Order: sequence, then structure tokens, then C-alpha cells
Amino acid sequence: MPSPQPYPLDHRTVLAEVRKVRRAGVVRLRELAVPVLAEVARELPWGDGESPGGPVEKVLRLAVSRMGGGTLQTAAEYSLGLAQGTRDWPSADRRRRAAQVYGVSVERFRKHHEFMVLGQVAEQIVQVAEQRVGRERARVAEHPSPLAELPAAHRSLNVRLHRRAVPVTLHVHSVDLLRDIDVVVSPSNTYFALPAPYKSSVSATLRRAGARRDPTGGLVEDLIHDELGDWAARHGASGRAALPGTVAVTSAGALAAQSVRRIYHVAVAVPRPETNDYDVQPADITRGVARVFALMAEESRRYDPPLRSVCLPLLGAGRGGLTPLESFAALWAAVEAELARGADWDVHFVVRRHARADLLERLLTTAGEEE
Repeated sequence: MPSPQPYPLDHRTVLAEVRKVRRAGVVRLRELAVPVLAEVARELPWGDGESPGGPVEKVLRLAVSRMGGGTLQTAAEYSLGLAQGTRDWPSADRRRRAAQVYGVSVERFRKHHEFMVLGQVAEQIVQVAEQRVGRERARVAEHPSPLAELPAAHRSLNVRLHRRAVPVTLHVHSVDLLRDIDVVVSPSNTYFALPAPYKSSVSATLRRAGARRDPTGGLVEDLIHDELGDWAARHGASGRAALPGTVAVTSAGALAAQSVRRIYHVAVAVPRPETNDYDVQPADITRGVARVFALMAEESRRYDPPLRSVCLPLLGAGRGGLTPLESFAALWAAVEAELARGADWDVHFVVRRHARADLLERLLTTAGEEE
């Protein structure tokens, strides 16, 4: 049996092969050139190296089974022809049935949901393959070489989108370290009630960083908290829930010293009554981010230089319960629509962990690919 790969699989390559399977269906797997999927199949216990169709199908079924059920898994099964009775369905029929799972049009599914669904299948395949080298990686992590290169905290990417290259920057650090960003987007609940400043969420971190303090660190003015309360009062939202997707605007408070100019608070978290939990719907994220761009366009003319750069965290991927992939797909639906019409925004994303940055980088490098 071949030895495990010493490097991570390329998500982009895996996704390209998964898309081939989506178009052809598993009934035609033996006819497809899917060398990466075949290699993964050979490295797993059932791979015999002779009949790639059978083992590759098992890899796909294993990956889909790890998706946690629900609409995501069901749509994946229909998309690839893994659902019972769909092996020989034409690709158009499988896509139509997968779109029905989400209750959207076929075109909407193709442009948005299918990217998320197939991206998650590819992600699970990458994880399956990496399990064989996980023990060695853990050993290296426990005893790293002193000469090991530190991963970059800022990644500059060129995303292919509608036949043009769009620059996107990935920040891998706490949100309060951002500099030279016109607008930072912050998640909020529908009451625009900020969490306590000692907590670790994005909104708590921005509240803490935006406060004015004396030389000993004592709080002088809780600027972002106070301004957000004023905004709610002016718009008649004090003490009542706003519609999910609503955006409240404040200054950046003390973060202005880092050339951050505005904070846009997007109401995406709907509190569950009598609990400490929230519900977040991807559609509310997409609507809220679309509103962010509309507000930037409105406010931009009042600034010199105009507002141009915006930084987005993974809204709803904390206590909101969404996976990073679900959050990014919802964000990207609005970002892509804005950039596709030719808007010249400077788009940034911020995450704390390099594992999430790796995921976003893989997704961004495939987001603009044509089918």
C-alpha cells in the first residue's frame, strides 16, 4: 500500500474532481479522470488500485456521511447521484432536486448553494486523506523545528471573478489589530446589545479596543457602546428587536488611531427566548452584508478620501452555530454580487486561526472558477 501523502491535498484540485463527478454522476465514475480521488481511495483500506469507480464512490459516500445530516448532506447526495435511485439521473435533474432541498431556484442553487455543498464535500475528502498523516503532524507540532517558518498573518490573494482578477486580503489575527481599514463589520444580535468587553467575541473585542482609556488603562468612555445605544434610540430600536440584516453604524472610537474609520454592526443573531443561545440564518448574513455595501456607497461621498476598504469576520460562525463554510458562503454571496457588477471595493476578511484562513484561501481560489 502506498505511504500516506506527506503534504495536504490541494482543496482546489479535489473540488475540481468533485465537480466532474457532479456533472457525470457516479454511474460514470470509471470513465472519469479523477486521479486525486483515486489516490485517496487507494490509500484507504478498501482501495485495490484496480477498479477506481468502486473505491472512489466509497470515498465520496464517506465524505458525504461526515457532513452531519440535514439539508447540506441531502443536497450533496442528490448533487452527486448518491441518493437512492439517482445514480443514473441526468445532471440537470440532480441539480433540480438538490435545489428543491433548499427551496430555491435552480439558478440560485447553481450560483450559491452548490458552491457551498461541493466545497464541503471536497473539504471532507481532504480531511479523510489527512487522517493518515495526522499522527505524524501531531508529533511534529509537539516538537517543532526552531527553524520552522511562521505562517503569514496577512495573505494577499487574487480572486478570479467574471474574467477579472479581484484582490482580496486575508488577515489572520485578532480584529483589534486591524489597521488602515475604512469599515470593519461587526456581528450583533437583533437588539444591538454589545457583549461585555472582557469576552472574546469579535463585537466584544471591538468594543474593548474602541474605548477611550486613561494612562493607567481605566475606562474613560465606552465609545462604541454609547454610540450604538444612541443609534438605536434615534431609530426607535431601543429595547426592541430590529429586523435581521439591519445594519447600525458607529465610529471606530479609539480605533481611529489605527486608521479604522467606521464600524458597521450587522444584526444577524436572533436570541432564543429564555436562553443564552442565538439562531443565525445564512440569508440574514447575505442581506446584511449587501446592506453594508449600500451604506458604504451612501457614506463614502462624505469622506475624504472616500470609504473604500471593508473587512468582514465570519459572521455567525461563533455562538451563532454556523460552520465556517456556511458563514463564508453566505458572506461571499453578497460580496460576489457586489464585485460582479464592477464595484471597486477593497475587500478583506479577518479570522483568528490559520486553519480557518487555509479554508478561506482554498474557497477564494475556487470561488471565481467557471463551471
